[in-house]
Amino acid sequence: MFKNYRKIAKISLVLVYLVIIAGAVVRMTGSGMGCPDWPKCFGHLIPPTNESELQWQPNQEYKKGQVIIRQESLQVATSDFKSNSEFNNTNWEAYTKHDYAKFNPWHTWIEFINRLFGALAGLGTLVLAIASFGYWKKKKRITILSFLVVFAMGFQAWLGATVVYSVLEPVKITIHMIMALVIVAMLLYLIFISNENRKLFTYNSRTTVFLIIVFGLTLIQIVLGTQVRQFVDEQVAEVGETAKNLWLSTPAMTFYIHRSFSILVVLFNLYLAYRIYKLNLGLSKINWVLLILLIEVITGMAMFYLDFPFMSQALHLVLASLLFGVQFYLVLESYISVRSPKTS
Repeated sequence: MFKNYRKIAKISLVLVYLVIIAGAVVRMTGSGMGCPDWPKCFGHLIPPTNESELQWQPNQEYKKGQVIIRQESLQVATSDFKSNSEFNNTNWEAYTKHDYAKFNPWHTWIEFINRLFGALAGLGTLVLAIASFGYWKKKKRITILSFLVVFAMGFQAWLGATVVYSVLEPVKITIHMIMALVIVAMLLYLIFISNENRKLFTYNSRTTVFLIIVFGLTLIQIVLGTQVRQFVDEQVAEVGETAKNLWLSTPAMTFYIHRSFSILVVLFNLYLAYRIYKLNLGLSKINWVLLILLIEVITGMAMFYLDFPFMSQALHLVLASLLFGVQFYLVLESYISVRSPKTS
């Protein structure tokens, strides 16, 4: 398992990105409350597919913790029992985390798949931590950081629960997203330092400093984007999911800042690419950065001018997380080159 550590780390990274993609789809489709409880879904390991499964039935076997919807509220079974011909309040207690009690099978299964990917990603990082014991003698930081990733995934799961309990409070969704990026950075760092045969690039101090600045600008832009997304969520709640033309009809100041700042981010990245090409530094991942930026700009313009076309929101968010990952890896490649024998 030790020899396959980097492969496991890459698989874990892919799984985390799948969680980000699934989360973006959840947010785009408004499925965040598809499972109103946590970690189960309506008290089931496998969620229901029909509303009748959530209605009280006579002569029905119920398990402790199973959830039904009764009189527009969630009721939780207090123990295992079989129902009689009439509803008995003593067998049930009200769900107290929130008062959301709606069932939409599509929303439920979209959210369930999101949680399933989260569980798989958590399992992947656990396997990664076990595999990291092989590094304990020569690179303790790999083992320590691998276990920190597991704890970070646990914290992320807890954040997911708070998002549900808050009935999708925008600030908590944003924190949940930022934590996902932190986990991405940790996994990328582990993939990088566990590579015994990584290429060492020619060092150029100004380019390295400029790359770190550009990465910082990207982080600021992502935070600004989350603020815009919070505003859009509030507009959706106010005018409805179908009135897409009204979501940005009267944008908040954060939208204009986010849009203007994107020009700065693009210009800085273009200049960074120019320096990398001119000095022949070999940091080829800058090509991926430019491609991602191009599509990111297109999706951003589409959302504003074309009233949020299908999947544009999810794609915009996922691209931002990919841009974060590629730029972070570029920073690692450039920074480690400081310690290479090819410095100049």
